[in-house]
Amino acid sequence: MAKPPSSPPLTTIGTLIYYLSEHPSIISFRWSHSHSWGSTWSFLITSIATYLILSLFLHLSLSLLFPNRRHIPLGPIPALHSLTMSLISATIFTGTLISAVSEIRDTQWFWHRSKTPLRWLLCFPLGTRPSGRVFFWSYVYYLSRFLHMLRTILTILHRRRLSFYQLVNHSVSTLVSFLWLEFSQSFQVLAILFATLVYSLVYGYRFWTAIGLRSACFPFVLNCQILLLGCNVACHVGVFLLHFFFEVGGCNGMGAWVFNSILNTAVLVIFIHFYVRMYFVGKSERRMVQETESMDCSSSCPDLIVGSRARSR
Repeated sequence: MAKPPSSPPLTTIGTLIYYLSEHPSIISFRWSHSHSWGSTWSFLITSIATYLILSLFLHLSLSLLFPNRRHIPLGPIPALHSLTMSLISATIFTGTLISAVSEIRDTQWFWHRSKTPLRWLLCFPLGTRPSGRVFFWSYVYYLSRFLHMLRTILTILHRRRLSFYQLVNHSVSTLVSFLWLEFSQSFQVLAILFATLVYSLVYGYRFWTAIGLRSACFPFVLNCQILLLGCNVACHVGVFLLHFFFEVGGCNGMGAWVFNSILNTAVLVIFIHFYVRMYFVGKSERRMVQETESMDCSSSCPDLIVGSRARSR
């Protein structure tokens, strides 16, 4: 008797591909305001507003109640959060990659002759609907942004610092991932692949250092963030060129792409401002450490500096 097509293969790799790409719930996924949790504009606005208000309230409350206490011990919570985010990011990266390959395989037969997989990754055809494999993982990525926001709360509790860049970055990241789904925006597959790859490395590194293992002798997290921003800029340029010069009919979701580009530009300007202050304006070692902590890009060389001072004492 033939095995039903929906049942998973017996091999390990086949089972992995099935549960990350071929499962019926993944193939039949559809972004819907009535069926997808957190898919309404009211939920998005309320969630981001709550995140901002809670962060500000917690920071001000701790500053008033404990003005002289610099740190609140959190035990293994930061390490567990980093490990969880690293595993989730790695899962989303793998699922998105396998799903993108499957979508290209299943739809390539009716593409225009000049269409290539890279063009599809950068430029969805007009009329693309937010359904299917890649949008399922885009939805999972969107949900993971709310867990990502917990990093701000942990930073406030542990270091008693509130970073403006961190608030803006997390809020924009959540808003942009919502726009990807709402308007079937082009280039989101590559953006998710780059982001989750970097997040899996960054949070894995933070877990590595949080449990007391040796950190890198260079600003690992900061360099990963620079790499991610550079990849995003390159993708935005690619979408612009395809839409206006090479792709017949243009790319899908370009209105959301314009808004996305404005938000990403604002984040990039804030980051460059920090980078210039950190490496070209701030001359003292203490200032570099403080700025790096407030950027939430620590756990690298500044930690080595602080750790070496503590050991020398």
